[in-house]
Amino acid sequence: MEEEPLLTGSINRSSGDYGSHDSDEHQHKESSRRLSYSVTGDDSEEQDAYSDLYIQQAVVFIEDAIQYRSINHRVDSGSLQLYRWYYSRICQWGLGFTIAVVLALALIERPSSLTYTSDIRFKPQPWEPPCGLTEGIEIVCLCIFILDVTVKSYLIGWEEFRMNKWLIGYVIVIAASVIDWMLSISMMCNESLRVRRLIRPFFLLQNSSLMKKTLKCIKRTLPEIASVVLLLALHLCIFTMIGMLIFAKSDDPKKNGEWETYFKNLPKALSSLLVLLTTANNPDVMIPAYSLNRGYSIFFILFSVFGTYLLMNLMTAIIYNQFRGYLLMSVQTSIIRRRLGIRAAFEVLCCPGRGHTSTQSEGHVERVAVNMFLQVMGRVHMKSYCRQDIIKAAQQFPDGFIDGEAFQRLFNELDKDFMKEHPPKPEYSSPALQHIQYIYSHYYITVLGNVVALANVICVCTVLVLNSEKSASERSYFYMEIINCAFIMYYLIEMILKIVAHGWRGYLSFRNNIFDGFLTVLLLALQIAIFITYKTPSDSEEVDPVPHRVMALWEMVRLVNMLIVFRFLRIIPEIKLMAVVASTLVDLVKNLRAFAGILLVVYYVFAVLGIWLFQGAITPPPNMSLNASIENNTGPYSMDCGTFEQLEYWPNNFDDFASSLVLLYNIMVVNNWHVFTDAYTRYTTEWSLVYFVAWWMTSSVMWVNLFVALILENFTYKWDRSNTMSVEDVERIAYQSTVQFMFREHVQEPTEEELLAQLHQHPHLHLSW
Repeated sequence: MEEEPLLTGSINRSSGDYGSHDSDEHQHKESSRRLSYSVTGDDSEEQDAYSDLYIQQAVVFIEDAIQYRSINHRVDSGSLQLYRWYYSRICQWGLGFTIAVVLALALIERPSSLTYTSDIRFKPQPWEPPCGLTEGIEIVCLCIFILDVTVKSYLIGWEEFRMNKWLIGYVIVIAASVIDWMLSISMMCNESLRVRRLIRPFFLLQNSSLMKKTLKCIKRTLPEIASVVLLLALHLCIFTMIGMLIFAKSDDPKKNGEWETYFKNLPKALSSLLVLLTTANNPDVMIPAYSLNRGYSIFFILFSVFGTYLLMNLMTAIIYNQFRGYLLMSVQTSIIRRRLGIRAAFEVLCCPGRGHTSTQSEGHVERVAVNMFLQVMGRVHMKSYCRQDIIKAAQQFPDGFIDGEAFQRLFNELDKDFMKEHPPKPEYSSPALQHIQYIYSHYYITVLGNVVALANVICVCTVLVLNSEKSASERSYFYMEIINCAFIMYYLIEMILKIVAHGWRGYLSFRNNIFDGFLTVLLLALQIAIFITYKTPSDSEEVDPVPHRVMALWEMVRLVNMLIVFRFLRIIPEIKLMAVVASTLVDLVKNLRAFAGILLVVYYVFAVLGIWLFQGAITPPPNMSLNASIENNTGPYSMDCGTFEQLEYWPNNFDDFASSLVLLYNIMVVNNWHVFTDAYTRYTTEWSLVYFVAWWMTSSVMWVNLFVALILENFTYKWDRSNTMSVEDVERIAYQSTVQFMFREHVQEPTEEELLAQLHQHPHLHLSW
């Protein structure tokens, strides 16, 4: 709570206030819903101060609406200045950089990842930072986090802070990190475990509202996922018991291959079928039994059909069903925050206009003066084109006042993203230039360019296939150079004529032209460099007579061919299905930041746990070098076909943070993940399987299915929408819709009563009714 009221003096405090007051004080306010001015000439300076305060509040509320932030923060003048400073670009980038630094410390701290290889057979001794180096960087980051949580806590107030679990957790994590840091310093950095490494990802989570929403969705989905997991466990246990009965030990040693390898005991049988559930050891697991009797294959086929194809896909369906509305729910919350911020700005701006006109005093119409609104828009940090459109629309109100509904409509421009309109084409008097302009402005020229690009790629592929088994010195570049020169000349002529047709500015207003022009200029420069350096090659000349040149001829030609292949990507926007797929990938990059952030957190936590549990567990045999083998299998080592040692998986270990991340990724891909589990059960204990199964469930089962669900959701929406429009329609529209605007028809707009009710509950913006 603040020490003094926000508004005092000439404002009738019994009629309502817009600041933070003591709770006992504002509970007694029961008069009109609006502030009314009663200002004499002596109070003009104070009136100006109040007007400036209202403008400050409106500016911040509008900026909150633009960024979809909560408006539940202090609204006095000093707090608003601090609030805008805190959410300025430099402060937010600085906080993000601090989080990145504190997370990256795991790569430098012991065990350090600063080696060129992670192969334990010939891995050099890594550079270890001296005690105090990483600790000094970390304490600076912790001080920044302390400042961050202090500012956040002050801005929202104590009452809001007590109800915010994330901020309370933020304080606890900082306190635990500082205590653990002090222990490290007192032990001269020789402690065995750094607990704070495990909780560092919390700094990333609490700083992203999208990640918090995603975690809430995951929490909501867990009961349904747990039910399928229980079915999977039941399925696994039943088939394990049946398998142990079918493949029991026989008196004939020749028939014990299946029992010896996969069903020797309960843990081995359970792990073998668990791996089969992921198809990683199929068909290896059934080969010993299948070679004896083909009827045994029925057991493994039934297990895979019920487990892999039914239950696992059922889990994908459940996750998709739960998350298909995730984006819509997120948009719904964002729209409510935006409407609430705009409404709050209207509420604080309409008060100074009260009583200025007879319409307002008699009809009690709440309106905002246009001149005050323009002052607000001059201070708001927003995109310039949005500001211009909003100001232009506001200036068209004839009576100089804006009502609440019109005020909300003005900010619909925020839901649109600007797309430059193409400048007018130049006017030519010459009939020849007019003819060129007509031809090279036509859509079929683009189609012709795509056909030429396709022919160019086919020629490159043909030459590459013919030269695939030849070394660089045996290849002839004569025909390749002739082909490349012909196509590059076409690209150059096409670019020049398009510039003539559209004008320089018009040519650059098309993204495809920028892409084509850049690659054309680059190809031309490389071709000129080849001519200058090597002249015109022929069959009788040396391919590279000067071997000490900066770049060999075959390398320059290969670079040219790569650029030509890239130029073929120009066809993507011209084909509807490819355009939809490409736009889906782009949108996934935008919308999956929260999911990628949480996946990074999970990777980080499991990597730290892996280092704690398995650092140094796997060691190569004595006197073993690269490409060496072991003839006598002793101890945990095994050179059987398909084992960790035989496959030379030595770089996959938990000896440092970077190699731990790579190993976790390899397990997430699932292929051959049983090789890692087998190795670590041999080198440590069978309980290590719990760690790897937990990671498989979290990454492969949960996250991969979630990723598939989001791809389906995004692509299905875009494909349904693309059926009603052509590819050319994208270039015709003047505005490109954002995600919020795309889901406008599915979003339920908040009612006036809901907005006013939430404003009435604002902890610092007290409105009497």
